[in-house]
Amino acid sequence: MTYFSYHTHTNYCDGKAEAEAFIKRAIELQMKAVGFSSHAPFPVEVSWNMDENRLMSYVNEIRALSDKYQDEIDVYLSLELDYIPGVTKPFAQRIMDCGLDYTIGSVHLVKSPVENEFLFLDGPDTNYSHGLECFYEGDIKKMVKDYFSQINEMILVQKPDIIGHIDKIKMNNKARYFSEEEKWYQDLLNESIAVLKETDCIVEINTRGLYTKKSPAFYPDFSFAKTCKKNNIPMTISTDAHHPDELLLYFDDAAKMLKESGYDSIRIYDKGKWKDAGI
Repeated sequence: MTYFSYHTHTNYCDGKAEAEAFIKRAIELQMKAVGFSSHAPFPVEVSWNMDENRLMSYVNEIRALSDKYQDEIDVYLSLELDYIPGVTKPFAQRIMDCGLDYTIGSVHLVKSPVENEFLFLDGPDTNYSHGLECFYEGDIKKMVKDYFSQINEMILVQKPDIIGHIDKIKMNNKARYFSEEEKWYQDLLNESIAVLKETDCIVEINTRGLYTKKSPAFYPDFSFAKTCKKNNIPMTISTDAHHPDELLLYFDDAAKMLKESGYDSIRIYDKGKWKDAGI
């Protein structure tokens, strides 16, 4: 099994350690690669993304560490780029400005029907319930549809290499407002899969929800992975590590789930190219 971490957060954003600490731990774990993907700056005031004035320091540090450890491990430069229509910078601009090796595209903030208000998917449960009541007047179907519409638009317009935690809208639902078995929800998932099928985007199996106990299943789960396999959509594995000790948490479990879903390989990044590696 090839071990790696492409979705990794340092103390440039909401991670809990410096980049070099992650690299040293990755070497101890005999990992092939570690890619750093701090939350990119964007013009909405939040506590968890990188400040714009620190961006080039981040870029220069990761590149210097890549040179320093080139004989021991592959170190890659990325950003987790949030997509908010009309708010965030185009991904292509970030790639050009920073010389990124690859990109992870995610939606953490949903542009709500209320002007200049955003539904924040992460954090405490109250964020979710507050957004549902205050921005959507309790209409859970509308809220979930807006999330997936933003995901689909990001896939088509920004074309990130990896789609981050594609169904994260379920995180703070916890079966309170809808069942993931309901037809309208499954229809939304299938719409996203149809969009993915028209692109080269990779779907990550993100394990963070499980080890932080914020989700009872991976983002996305077994059923979604099976449908992706039927549609020949490439997959990778992300632990979304915010601390060096999280680098491989539930990695093997995710690999097992992918095998049970029908996959015999996952997509890895190797010196400038995406290729398949056996599970």
